[in-house]
Amino acid sequence: MIELEALLAPIRALHERIREAVVAACEQSALEEMAQVVQDTTGDTIFAVDRVSEELLLEFFEREIAVTTPLVLIAEGLPGGRAILPHGAAESDAVWRIIMDPIDGTRGIMYQKRSAWILTGVAPNRGPATCLSDIELAVQTEIPLLKQHLSDVVWAKRGQGAQAERYNRLTGERRPLRLLPSRAGTIAHGYAMLARFFPGGREELAAIDEEIIRGALGPVRPGKAHCFEDQYICTGGQFYELMAGHDRFVADLRPLLETVLARSGLALGLCCHPYDLCTELIAREAGVIITDPAGQPLRAPLNVDTDVAWAGYANARLQAQIEPLLQAALRQRGLLAE
Repeated sequence: MIELEALLAPIRALHERIREAVVAACEQSALEEMAQVVQDTTGDTIFAVDRVSEELLLEFFEREIAVTTPLVLIAEGLPGGRAILPHGAAESDAVWRIIMDPIDGTRGIMYQKRSAWILTGVAPNRGPATCLSDIELAVQTEIPLLKQHLSDVVWAKRGQGAQAERYNRLTGERRPLRLLPSRAGTIAHGYAMLARFFPGGREELAAIDEEIIRGALGPVRPGKAHCFEDQYICTGGQFYELMAGHDRFVADLRPLLETVLARSGLALGLCCHPYDLCTELIAREAGVIITDPAGQPLRAPLNVDTDVAWAGYANARLQAQIEPLLQAALRQRGLLAE
């Protein structure tokens, strides 16, 4: 059986293969080709660029891991969102449940706007009840833009802190990287935001955002900017920005808006799923505080379709400033239980 520690090296190797394959595909194909829709699933839309990475997953886990250690692989694009390996094994035989998003931030990378990330989380197999808080090892690797020669890799094992490395794809050089979340005690003059990437619920999310900012910093002064926002359409990227000290507060509340939208006869659009969040262990090990909107740990099951809301704070002082305002705004709208 492959122990948890021994999984880190092969998972990192898989990430490197995916990174190189996606970069090569982007170099060789036109933007329109990479952005072609090849499948619509319940979890998300699958684009041509997604197929580049998905093709590597089953082959890798079958040959490198499952030959000695049965596992459940959870990823979008697999039939039913998961595969039990080796083929013929029972789910109860699995030692690990491994959840992946082989390209988080597809829309950014396929249009060459912003880096995407490869995400992997590993948890002991506790059956269908296995959840995000059970993850004990996580790795996330940056897929850089074609014009970008540096790529960061961040990983963590529970209780051992986060580690990071910067890779130069021109020279092959690797060097340790120190990531430090912001130590600021206020969101003033920093980046703080609610995710509102797509149409559907943006008006309500913007109203909640404004309410939080006014509560934290007061009314806007003429000619001044209280704080800033950065709509990075990639959950792994949002975690990285919190770990790197770039962002101070980020929350993705889209799933909470379902009842609000239903009242107007509207449907809830695309939301964040467990595979998008499978590296939140790294952010926590780096010192970032990640919770659900009620302030509790994330406990969503490891699957490809559960809608998940979350909030991230760079430190405890920022959490103390923002969380009460966030929760008050949600309770006022009936979006959070008393």
